[in-house]
Amino acid sequence: MRSHWEIENRLHWCLDVQFGEAQSTVRIGFAASDLAIVRHIVMNLLRLNTARKGSIKTQRMLAATSDRFRAELIGFMT
Repeated sequence: MRSHWEIENRLHWCLDVQFGEAQSTVRIGFAASDLAIVRHIVMNLLRLNTARKGSIKTQRMLAATSDRFRAELIGFMT
């Protein structure tokens, strides 16, 4: 039972709150599942990044505005 709530709190809550997955209006074809996969990849990249501290929201904003940070996340720069 606890492992279920751990998944709910760690994964689904973050996707809903930080990425707005529940408010997504994409419903055509495979677009919804494709965007869900992209959200999971982005969330995992942000969580694996230990070089900078900060919330998922802060790191998303930094990745959106900084080419250098995006390159760090993807692994092009160390």
